[in-house]
Amino acid sequence: MRRRQNFGRKPQKSSIAGTVKGSSSSTTDRQPKARPGTGRAEETLELLTNHFTVSVHPKNTDAYFYQYDVSLTYENGDLVNAKDIGRKVMDKALETHRTKLEGVQLAYDGDRSLFTSKSFPEPIIQLKVGLEDASSNRGSTAGNVGDESDRKGSRRPDLSKTIIVKINFSKKVSMDSIVKASQGDPSEDSQNAVRVLDIILRQHAAKNGRLIVGQSFFDTSDERNRNKRAVDVYQGFYSSFRATQGGLFLNMDISHTLIIQPGSVINFLLCTQNIGDRNIKAIDWKKAKRMLKNLRVKISDANGERKIRGLSERSCIDQTFEMKQRNEGPDGGEVQSVKEISVYNYFSEHRKKRLGISIDLPCIDVGKSKHPVYIPVELCSLVNFQRYSKALSTQQRSSLVEKSRLNPKVRKDALEKAIQSNGYNKIPMLRDSGISITNQFTKVGARILPAPTLTLGDGQYLSPRNGMWNLNNKKLAEPTTVGRWLVASFSSDHDMEGLIKLLINCAEKKGISMKYPAARFTENPGYKHKPAPERVDKLLSDIKSSELHRPNFILCILPQKKNCDIYGPWKRGCLSDYGIPTQCIVPTRVDDHYLTNVLLKINAKLEGLNSLLSMENCSFLGSVSSKPTLILGMDVSHGPPGQADMPSIAAVVNSRRWPSICRYRASVRTQAPRSEMIDSLFERQPDSTDSGIIRGCPNGLLYNFGFNEARTNNHFQGMKNSEDVVCIPSGALPCIFFFIYQFRDGVGESQFNQVLEKELTQIIEACKLYDKKWKPKFMVIVAQKRHHTRFFKEEYKSFKNVPPGTIVDKIICHPRNEDFYLCAHDGKIGTSRPTHYHVLQDDIGFEADDLQKLVHSLCYTYQRSTRAVSLEASGWGCYLGSNKCGLNLAGVVAVAPICYAHLAAAQVAQMIQPQDYSSGPSSSHAAASSSQAAAPIPKLPPFHEAVADTMFFC
Repeated sequence: MRRRQNFGRKPQKSSIAGTVKGSSSSTTDRQPKARPGTGRAEETLELLTNHFTVSVHPKNTDAYFYQYDVSLTYENGDLVNAKDIGRKVMDKALETHRTKLEGVQLAYDGDRSLFTSKSFPEPIIQLKVGLEDASSNRGSTAGNVGDESDRKGSRRPDLSKTIIVKINFSKKVSMDSIVKASQGDPSEDSQNAVRVLDIILRQHAAKNGRLIVGQSFFDTSDERNRNKRAVDVYQGFYSSFRATQGGLFLNMDISHTLIIQPGSVINFLLCTQNIGDRNIKAIDWKKAKRMLKNLRVKISDANGERKIRGLSERSCIDQTFEMKQRNEGPDGGEVQSVKEISVYNYFSEHRKKRLGISIDLPCIDVGKSKHPVYIPVELCSLVNFQRYSKALSTQQRSSLVEKSRLNPKVRKDALEKAIQSNGYNKIPMLRDSGISITNQFTKVGARILPAPTLTLGDGQYLSPRNGMWNLNNKKLAEPTTVGRWLVASFSSDHDMEGLIKLLINCAEKKGISMKYPAARFTENPGYKHKPAPERVDKLLSDIKSSELHRPNFILCILPQKKNCDIYGPWKRGCLSDYGIPTQCIVPTRVDDHYLTNVLLKINAKLEGLNSLLSMENCSFLGSVSSKPTLILGMDVSHGPPGQADMPSIAAVVNSRRWPSICRYRASVRTQAPRSEMIDSLFERQPDSTDSGIIRGCPNGLLYNFGFNEARTNNHFQGMKNSEDVVCIPSGALPCIFFFIYQFRDGVGESQFNQVLEKELTQIIEACKLYDKKWKPKFMVIVAQKRHHTRFFKEEYKSFKNVPPGTIVDKIICHPRNEDFYLCAHDGKIGTSRPTHYHVLQDDIGFEADDLQKLVHSLCYTYQRSTRAVSLEASGWGCYLGSNKCGLNLAGVVAVAPICYAHLAAAQVAQMIQPQDYSSGPSSSHAAASSSQAAAPIPKLPPFHEAVADTMFFC
């Protein structure tokens, strides 16, 4: 079939021609790409989506919202900064000063902004509010441990519960801005108008007793959410207003979160650590410290709430502090003295508390870094309805996943009930402003893209069905040879001999040459209870000290699939120290399907290919298959909750050996914790060289990109190496029409400009340093998976998900920029979450149909499975057997490069040891102050050269 060499329209004008100065800033003003049109090809169907139309009555378009700035202070002038106290203060102010505020309807964001539907009588209003039992770290006498003089003297001014509320007029927000927002107006006024609507709904939920978590709200009074556990999964609803092609919509979806049940701190720790029989001595206090930090507690016989800062280093009876005392002097005057006393003795003698279990336990610290305040643990109780945001246990994760797996009918029914019962059209502020929200799901037109044809071994072609394909009685496209290999086992519970025979037999059927292993190594039983790094070092040492020749592969049998702490150290030892590809397995259920999946990973790691896109049947690939093309996938993995000092891991994968788009290589770096933008793509050194990911020698991805001799043009004839692969010489680059497809994961819409200004700028600088005359064309696409758009079939009783290949690029997409939703897989469990693709840059000039087909095809190039790849919403860590991973919720599909980057980042994150990034001792006040210099970011151990260019992450 003849390929199309042009795509029917002019390319987008390149925005990279301007001068770029440095690696961190740019003089160009890049903006996300405008939509050129929508797709037209393939079968169509009509779906429903969880977007609800928002309209403004024409007579109200000339009206305004009034924005006010809010400040809360105590009488002594100190700012009120306690979490969640803002809404309580404002509710009290409305109740106390209703007459002064003239009954104006308002929406308060709980922080510094307040909006009204009509103006207050005065531009500046100051109110005094008396608030009892404020939820803050003020006002609790239990918090003033060790300072007798403070209680014997006059009341401290910062304990006052009288709060000054100051409301200053800021500006007017035109109601017409809501209409403009629905038309894609990017102005600040339009964004503020949509923000007002979000705040109105959040306040409505708060007034109805809902717990507000970001854009979601949860009914804490619903008994169905309670399972009598220390941490329960609560079901709630997410809501957000979105400007789209079809106007302004309310996007509403089911959401879940974990809520801590109130009660004893001790009971909470026993339950979350799965300790039975109230064996308090079994509590792991290092884990307890991470679990308790920043949780709020109420102290026995004290008002208010306190935030936990940490734990004491010593037990209650041994932990001492200096207590100030005022005594009568010999001359009748007052003499101040300091007495060192233990926390236990202080509470026993001065507070008359009879302590029991706390004697030998650490104390809860509710003070500040320079002024710790220690409270015996048995006097502390967790307050109501706090969100649990720490790393999850296996049981908690399983419970969350189970509750979040709602099939389409159940999810749709719950949303219909919620949108009707919430009564949004009865909210006074919306009603008075002429704003209404429909109760009906929006109908959208969708298209079904056919699956691409795949090539297997022996020249066989295969057409996937329902997003899947079967390899029974079929050989892999490019099967590898597993030469000298070993088996290393940390478990004695498996039939190793039987497993090896089954694996070799299955490999032969797939075309893989695999002989009997050269040796088998089993862990010494005496090491089973030692730390994981020590266990790994011992087994690898046994392998190295054997007289065997160096193996080219190791099969590792782990003792357990979930929360296996051996996985990370083992990968680090093999990939960094030893330089041997390895595959970890937990063979609990061995059958042909399981063994095939294992062999797919082994084949990819050893430079084989399992399946290929049939290029001759993919004319829409156009320039990708006709001109040298580099495809990048990028992602950043962050540390789990509770480990704020753990560096983030940035991963970039690049395609190799063009025109193949199935073989990749990964480059991985550390960067500042929780930093989403990759800052190591270009790193100019003092000697004007570059050590960044893109170009840095010798492992920069540009130095490792090549293409097969059979597809070269006249500029590259004769330049080949021993692998029959041509590497790109710098001098020949100006003759290449080079495309870079940059698929980016993990960034929100507010960060799109940063991707263009920061990350793309770095790539351009690296290309310039590689060759000044080289001007590659770029395609930049962001794949967004953390969104709340769902699609449903129109049949009311349908429990099935939308078919694989479903694509939507109308009505609910961005009003101006190019984006589309693609659901490439066949969802069997829960409700399928489509991937939302945003095209930020297109120097090539793709037609919508061709680009969408290309992206869809890349979902079928993932070498680890025989289905359109499913990428977990918050990381692959759990699947890989780590206890460091985040939540695994409903799967979403993304192109293979993104999945590889996601996989590489998550896998390497498990190789980091705590000592690699720990900034200091694990005390309650080890955190550095804001004025202190940030700790240096540790570098990853370098990968061994024998595995650096392989798909080790598969």
